[in-house]
Amino acid sequence: MTGIYLDNAVTAYPKAPGVGGAMHRYIDEVGANISRGCYAKAMDAALVVLEARERLARLFHFPGQTNQVIFTPGATFGLNLLLRGYLRPGDHVLVSSLEHNAVMRPLQELAAQGISFSRIPADQDGRTDAAAIPPLLRAGTRLILVSHASNVSGTLFPLAEAAAIAKEQGIPLAVDGAQTAGHYPLDFRALGLAALCVPGHKGLLGPQGIGALLLAEDFAKDLRPLISGGTGSSSDLEIQPVLLPDRFESGTLNLPGIFGLHAALGFVLEQGIEKLRAHELALTQRLLDGVAGLPLRVAGPLQAAQRVGVVSLDFARLDNAMAAFRLEQEFGIASRCGLHCAPNAHKTLGTFPQGTLRLSPGYATTEKEIDAAVAAIKIISEG
Repeated sequence: MTGIYLDNAVTAYPKAPGVGGAMHRYIDEVGANISRGCYAKAMDAALVVLEARERLARLFHFPGQTNQVIFTPGATFGLNLLLRGYLRPGDHVLVSSLEHNAVMRPLQELAAQGISFSRIPADQDGRTDAAAIPPLLRAGTRLILVSHASNVSGTLFPLAEAAAIAKEQGIPLAVDGAQTAGHYPLDFRALGLAALCVPGHKGLLGPQGIGALLLAEDFAKDLRPLISGGTGSSSDLEIQPVLLPDRFESGTLNLPGIFGLHAALGFVLEQGIEKLRAHELALTQRLLDGVAGLPLRVAGPLQAAQRVGVVSLDFARLDNAMAAFRLEQEFGIASRCGLHCAPNAHKTLGTFPQGTLRLSPGYATTEKEIDAAVAAIKIISEG
C-alpha cells in the first residue's frame, strides 16, 4: 500500500510485525485443529491458542480463568452473543447515545421480543455525564452496555463512573472495546466488568475475522450460546457442554486468525499500552491543532486527552464525500466518509444526515504524515 493510511478505526494497517508470518506458519507448518487430537501438531496449535487467551487476560487485567476468554469471529458476533444470549423478554438495557449498529441493530430486533432500551444522553461533543444514568434505571434494568469510545467522534465514555453506579445498583456492566482495545488502558478487574468485547483487527493489530469476549464467571453462567455444535469435548452428549470456553466455541476456531492475533498481542504487550496511547495522543492533538481555524467543524472535543485517535470533520464548503475522494485522489490519503454504522451518534453530534470525513492514525503513523494530511485538508477546505 502506498500513500498515507488514516483509517485505523476501520482496521489497523500495517498489522503488528510477525502477524502474517504467524498465520503462514499455522497454514504451512501446523495445520491441525485443536481439541480433536493429541498428536504433536494439534498440541502445538492448542498451546498457541492457550497463550493467546493468556495474553488477552494479561492485557485487560482479567481476573478470571483463561477458559473465560472466548474467541469469536469478531466484535459484532460477541456483542450479539451478549445481547441475544443474556436478555429475556421484559428486560431493559441502558446504552450510550453513540452506539455502533453492532449494538443497536440487535437491540432494535430484540425490541420486537419485549426487550426495551434507553440511551444515556450525551452533549454535542459526545461527552456523557454519568449522573444521567441513575434516573434511567428501572426495576427491569438487567444490563448496561456501552461503547468505551465513539467510533465517530472518539469521545471517551466515563467508564469508571458508570462502573461505580453499576456496582452500587447490582447491574452487570458490559463494554464494547472496539475503539479502545490496544489504544487505551482497560482494566477488567478494577472496573468490575461483567463482559468485555474486543475485535482483533483494530487496536490489537491482528487480522480480521477474530475477536474475543471476556466473561465474568457469574455472568457467563446466565449467558446462552448463539450456536451449538461440535466442540471436541463431551462427545458422548447431544446437548451443548456447560464447560467454558467450549460452551461458546462450537465448530472449528479460526486458527490462522488466532495465530496472527497471538503474534499481535505479543507486540502490543511488549510496546505497552501507555507507549501506544502516548503516541496516539500526540498525533491526535497535532491533527486537531492543525485543522483549527479551517472552514470545517471537528465533531467531538478538541482535547485529545478526552478521546481516542478518531477525528471526524464536517466541511463547510465541500461535500464530505468529495473531500474524502479528493484526499485520496490528489494526496494519496485514505480516510472514511459517511455515517460510520452509527446513525444516532451522528444525530447526537449534529452531523446527521451528511456524516463526516473520519481520520484515524495508528501506531505506525508519523508526525510527517499528520502534517501532510493537515496541509491537504487546508487546500481542499479553502479551495
